[in-house]
Amino acid sequence: MIRLYTENDIEKMYGASEILCQTHLAIKEVIRAGITTKFLDDFANKFIKHKNARPAQLGYQGFPYTLCISVNDEICHGFPSDYVLKEGDVVSIDNVIDYNGGLADSCWTYKIGKLSEENEKLVDVNLKALYKGIEAAKPGNRIGDIGYAIQQYVEDENGFSVIRDFIGHGIGKEMHEDPQVPHYGKKGFGPRIEENMVFTIEPMIAVGDWKSKMDSNGWTARTKDGSVCSQFEHQLVIRKEGAEIITDQNNFSLTEDDKKFIEAYK
Repeated sequence: MIRLYTENDIEKMYGASEILCQTHLAIKEVIRAGITTKFLDDFANKFIKHKNARPAQLGYQGFPYTLCISVNDEICHGFPSDYVLKEGDVVSIDNVIDYNGGLADSCWTYKIGKLSEENEKLVDVNLKALYKGIEAAKPGNRIGDIGYAIQQYVEDENGFSVIRDFIGHGIGKEMHEDPQVPHYGKKGFGPRIEENMVFTIEPMIAVGDWKSKMDSNGWTARTKDGSVCSQFEHQLVIRKEGAEIITDQNNFSLTEDDKKFIEAYK
């Protein structure tokens, strides 16, 4: 069942989105070569609690961390660990916030130092592909129109591949709801997009083949051929005129208290 949300519901999501975006802005202040991904997870956990919010991924279906941190060939659901970030790493960080009953979900890819030319292009194409999908997310269109726009740009125009096994999703009352939002597909197929739907678009794209394999932890997916992957994700509210991005980091800033917290943690 696809839910249509009230303005009161959406207002709660706005509150969660602000903290979500502030968490990503805080991560940008501390992420660098020489730190572990576990350091980033600990930092985010404490920062979110500093904001009086709850890290919604922690404990979700048994997931044991605050963040999903996926490095290089990891597609998604990467476990924070003692891995030390190094120059040239491509790091996708997925975060979900629960604040006063509102949920917000966004993933961002971070570049550690200077990337190879190919990986730089991968990240750039990935971000642009997200916005191609968002442009197609408007009332009257179909969910398949979103996937078509992303796949055409990523694969036909740029020669990368769209991961098929992991997709966007509705969000609101629960972290994962209908509609399912693939990042590949055909125009005119799938559920019709309506006002007050809320869902994510989160394309994962790889340098090589799209096929994935699962780590022994039962969570972390990585590219089967070992090629580097990138992911960007926004949460959208469908309005009459099109998609409203509620997880746009440009709309938020760190408070003075946030900055003090970050400096103390460094």
